Amino acid sequence: MVMAKAFTSIPNLWSLTELQRLTDAQRGSAVPESCDAVTRLSIDSRTVQPGDLFIALPGDPGERFTATRRSSRDGIDFVASAQANGAIAALVHREVAAPIDQLLVPDTYAALWAVGAGARKRLTAPVVAITGSSGKTTAKHFLAYALDAWVPPGSLNNHIGVPLSLANADPAAAAYVFEIGTNHPGEIGPLSEMVSPDLALLLNVHSAHLENFADRAALFSEKKSIFQGLSAVNLKVSEDVLGLDSHSFGFTFDADCRIVSLHHDYADLNLFGQRLRARVPGGGSHRALTMAGTVLTVHLLGTDLARALEIPSDVIPAGRGNLIRCGDIRLWDDSYNANPESMQAALDWYIAQDTVATAGRKIAVLGEMFELGADSEAEHERIMGYVAGLDEVFWVGAAWQNTDADSTSAGKHFAAADTALMDCLIEALRPGDQVMIKGSNGVFWTSQFVEKLAAQLNEHAK
Repeated sequence: MVMAKAFTSIPNLWSLTELQRLTDAQRGSAVPESCDAVTRLSIDSRTVQPGDLFIALPGDPGERFTATRRSSRDGIDFVASAQANGAIAALVHREVAAPIDQLLVPDTYAALWAVGAGARKRLTAPVVAITGSSGKTTAKHFLAYALDAWVPPGSLNNHIGVPLSLANADPAAAAYVFEIGTNHPGEIGPLSEMVSPDLALLLNVHSAHLENFADRAALFSEKKSIFQGLSAVNLKVSEDVLGLDSHSFGFTFDADCRIVSLHHDYADLNLFGQRLRARVPGGGSHRALTMAGTVLTVHLLGTDLARALEIPSDVIPAGRGNLIRCGDIRLWDDSYNANPESMQAALDWYIAQDTVATAGRKIAVLGEMFELGADSEAEHERIMGYVAGLDEVFWVGAAWQNTDADSTSAGKHFAAADTALMDCLIEALRPGDQVMIKGSNGVFWTSQFVEKLAAQLNEHAK
């Protein structure tokens, strides 16, 4: 896989003196002799590397931030562990009895945000911020390749990940791309203001996290707040169907970057009247839209389009439709996340795939979609109407059982992605088959279900 420029250790990324000034911290009482140079900031003692500053965050950030999980654990209890792994200092909200340099602040979350804001002022190359209901990480990787940009790893797009990403960005990079996510109102705007992007890209607005918003209008408003923090460069890009006052990409005739036609893994584009052909990594209309947004972004930033038009398929991040070959079985890993629109797009693409090269069956393992609120039953029923072109479907999660759709009998149902599902798939799959796995993040991704399935399939193939 083509790797983006990410969290590599950078000698002298920060000095403790700079960080003390930015956070208005006091120095701890027992200061050992240590190097002043910080190579990286880390919030996880387990992944600390030599030269890091460890930030001790409480497990409960308080009412300021919406946390997916809240706990009574506190990063301050892991300062000694961070030191053992090579941390040269720790940012703490109370002094710890450990022989490590300590920066004392009243609130380590506020201090992290202060460092993030201070870090943004050091970046002189173009800064891009991305949001949307789906495709953010894929778009980030596309842009990282096209712009030769520095990007954070994974999906660091919340109240911790965004300032941490800014703090660890290489000041000498050619460009920067940051994700900004949300699952509750009021999250995107403040993060956008911190990132202060030169260009903000709104990929789409789907039903993801809908249960946490009053209605679709409120969700739409939240997504649009990505434009709230734009720098003086003030470039806005959004999907054409959103109807916003911005540069646009999509399939409609008025789009600035219009997808004229799509042929397997290539698309013909009309970019402000210029005809272009671009590779669509992985294929499918959903990835074609992401590619079109990438091409438009690169053009607006004044960068050469050559790399944007030939993005290789191995740039697609794990769990977003990657092909894993397990002997003679093809496993499509789309397990990172799902909402109704992305599920439908994935099914449309999968069913349309050329089957000439494989004599086997097309099978799908579909996990339930979370955070749909009152729309959950209707949306799960709707998705059931898109599987007619498949040979077999495995439904995973309670939401599929709660529907009234007649198609619930067309396939096997499992309460969870557990050993029973794994055993059933191992027994059912035959050489020549292909199987796509897609569902919300907590169904397959967090338990590494696809990795375990691939390992077992490969073992059986020996």
